Amino acid sequence: QLQFVESGGGLVQTGGSLRLSCAASGVTLDGYDIGWFRQAPGKDREGISCILNYDGSTYYLPSVKDRFTISRDGAKNTMYLQMNNRLPADTGVYYCEVGKKHPSAQAMCAMTARLGPQMGQWGQGTQVTVSP
Repeated sequence: QLQFVESGGGLVQTGGSLRLSCAASGVTLDGYDIGWFRQAPGKDREGISCILNYDGSTYYLPSVKDRFTISRDGAKNTMYLQMNNRLPADTGVYYCEVGKKHPSAQAMCAMTARLGPQMGQWGQGTQVTVSP
């Protein structure tokens, strides 16, 4: 059974750091395009960062570029999102998923945020709150 379990969220002050983890079961992350997505209060879900499997190319939402880093550990079948220099605008529920197939990481991120993951449904996510 396909399942993603996000963890690592919490309350952090502006400027702080967090690392989100996403443990996958029922699927081997190596071999898939993957990404992190966020839904802020009252807003649509958006793609934060995505990585393509075939060439390792990445996409970052401009507002998080140079602050966030996406990575994966094949041995642990886990993906991560390192978030530094957090801002209040980063507040939201963060989800990890296998993305829709697309040769562009940016397009894959946007399409997945809008249409949903390649497999299964959105999980529970992990809440991240950044206080001013």
